[in-house]
Amino acid sequence: MRITETVIEVNEGIKTRMIEKLRDLCEGSFNGKTIGVLGVTFKPETDDMREAPSLTIIPALVGGGAKVRVADPQGRAEGEALLPGVKWVNNAYQAAQGADLLVILTEWNEFRALDLKKLARKMATPRMADLRNIYSRRDALAAGFETYVGVGR
Repeated sequence: MRITETVIEVNEGIKTRMIEKLRDLCEGSFNGKTIGVLGVTFKPETDDMREAPSLTIIPALVGGGAKVRVADPQGRAEGEALLPGVKWVNNAYQAAQGADLLVILTEWNEFRALDLKKLARKMATPRMADLRNIYSRRDALAAGFETYVGVGR
């Protein structure tokens, strides 16, 4: 039983560190920022929201005063009830429009083949937090992102 409790504590600690990383990218505060989120499901190719990091991260963004726009190919039906206060959009480019930060939470295949230059141009402040490491820092910066942060890099 203790092993299970420890795993849960570690997972929650990781989510908390991700939130702090995102806050740092927003100059210390989510208040008044527009944040695009790509993916809310636990894993791609499913609508499963159980244990999804989005259930911890997105409420922290909204609670901190951010305007959050979310794109997820299959997560909307489940996510709308679980993630109040967000605006649902149809694709990554709509999520990025005017955003101060773009956050990748689920590694959907359609998010792996985005036009990074187009994304960066759509944003007010081209910053990316790639919490699934689907892009390289080099490629993101070359495409016009001023900041790129991955997990464990």
